[in-house]
Amino acid sequence: MSYIARVTTLMLCDFFLVNLAMLTALLIRFYESQKIGLILDQYLYFAPVSAIILVGFFYIFKLYQKVWAYASVGELVAIAKAVSVGTAAVIAITFFVSTPLPRSVVLMSWAFNLLFIGGSRLAWRMHVHKKKNGAANGLSTVVKKRTLIVGAGDAGVLIVRELKNHDSEYLPLGFVDDDKNKQNMTVMDVPVVGTRKQLPWLIEKYGIEEVIIAMPSVPGKIVQETVELCKKTPVKLKILPGVYQLINGNVTVNHLRDVQVEDLLGREPVNVDLHEIAGYLLNKVVLVTGAGGSIGSELCRQVAKFNPKLLVVLGHGENSIHNIVLELKEAYMDRLPVEIVIADIRDKQKIDQVFETYKPSVVFHAAAHKHVPLMELHPDEAVKTNIFGTRNVAEAADRVGTDIFVMISTDKAVNPSSVMGATKRIAELIIQQLNSVSDTTFTAVRFGNVLGSNGSVVPIFKRQIAKGGPVTVTHPEMKRYFMTIPEAVQLVVQAGAIAKGGEVFVLDMGEPVKIVDLAKCMINLSGLEPERDIEIKFTGIRPGEKLFEELLTAEEGSKATKHKRIFVARTAKVDLETLVFELVKLKELGSKLKAKDVFNSMIALVPNMVLYRKDMTG
Repeated sequence: MSYIARVTTLMLCDFFLVNLAMLTALLIRFYESQKIGLILDQYLYFAPVSAIILVGFFYIFKLYQKVWAYASVGELVAIAKAVSVGTAAVIAITFFVSTPLPRSVVLMSWAFNLLFIGGSRLAWRMHVHKKKNGAANGLSTVVKKRTLIVGAGDAGVLIVRELKNHDSEYLPLGFVDDDKNKQNMTVMDVPVVGTRKQLPWLIEKYGIEEVIIAMPSVPGKIVQETVELCKKTPVKLKILPGVYQLINGNVTVNHLRDVQVEDLLGREPVNVDLHEIAGYLLNKVVLVTGAGGSIGSELCRQVAKFNPKLLVVLGHGENSIHNIVLELKEAYMDRLPVEIVIADIRDKQKIDQVFETYKPSVVFHAAAHKHVPLMELHPDEAVKTNIFGTRNVAEAADRVGTDIFVMISTDKAVNPSSVMGATKRIAELIIQQLNSVSDTTFTAVRFGNVLGSNGSVVPIFKRQIAKGGPVTVTHPEMKRYFMTIPEAVQLVVQAGAIAKGGEVFVLDMGEPVKIVDLAKCMINLSGLEPERDIEIKFTGIRPGEKLFEELLTAEEGSKATKHKRIFVARTAKVDLETLVFELVKLKELGSKLKAKDVFNSMIALVPNMVLYRKDMTG
């Protein structure tokens, strides 16, 4: 049916229903009156006029442009507005037109119009859904999986609505929720059948095949408890990702995925000040170093959302740079100007040329060597990249008048026991020293391990589990802080917005996690049992590693910022002459440089530094 034919048909139906509403009100008002005959005569003259006015207002309020098969509260409100305004107009006309038809009849017709017009739309929606469900049940070859939804909140309700509106593979039989007020209630015709503690019993009672965790804002501990309750049953687990992962704010069945280790370590969602961020990124030239890496590529994705004037993507590996640029172009087409720069940050001349060409207003410096054991074997490479590469980029930013420079640092820079950590701490000192003599706002952001990043234990564990084990862990007491990549990067971008200059920001990483517990979680999520199906093997602490990482030294402490997930470390001041002298010494050593030389420089720069590395103290 064409649009015009559809609208005409609906208008004719509404014309009939409005007349019926007026007639119903009139009969109720005068059904015992002797004037009923006269009133009916007047009704025949006045009702068509009233109906035309109301139908006209229905058109003005765009009731004929809505898809009523998916009508909800918004459409009901639109009907109420249209009927109310139309009825008010009809009442106004009765003051100028002589009619024995009482205004009380018009007022009563308002209620019947709501009932008849709203009821007709509801009836149509029910008819369409019944037809759709009937077709699905009769023709679909999909075998429905008996499903429980954990969480009867907004996300759970949206998921059930999606499952019912589409011919999905899931058959929602009940909600599970710990809220006592929801027990024995029904949401969208799906009952709340119990609490999370009852999951094993509920799974057996209802023959459940799938459990969907629809609680995107709960701590990872809650998700882990739910997984533990279900792991001894034959069900498969699906989850709705965290809120920060649902970028567009919509919840659909397509978002459902298997439970991952990130979900078990989750904390409260990151809330960023979009207005504050947009203020320093909108229509600005933004340069990201190390843009092909896990952190750098996510920085590009996050920055792209704020419509920069130009995004300069700088990296040393052409394949990784090609991948992130291709992804950005597919996502934003021609709406995001991107420039590709293949360069090594250790090449001072090339970096100076890049900065002179693009003159970036904002720089995110993510390029670095980060692998602790490898940098122990090649300390000269760590110094060239993490120290002098950082100085090259920072000094270039200073020369061209960059507004904000944000360096990605690490928790391994605190009381460093590794070459990598020591070089990142010296890089922090360079940034802070430059800030004291430059108009550019220089700042650094420390955080711990990011799940899924290059070199992270998570992909290593996944490969080892896929091979049947063993899963290798260095030490049973080894602990690390963890964040997801999007979460860490959102906080980095936010830190850039609140930076005043010279700060070393520290991100709230939550509680540290034992690596062996992480391994056990991943084995469980694979449907296997630690030690029985997959062996966990302890290999010993590697060179440069600590059992526990720190985000602050005892001397530093921290102070809060206006963002509750970001803190500022109170770092020690460093003498400029000493810094310059130590940098010259490190550079002169070149390829002859040893790990001991890096730590001797650290001791000279920060005399009260506590060294965890016993072989460097002598």
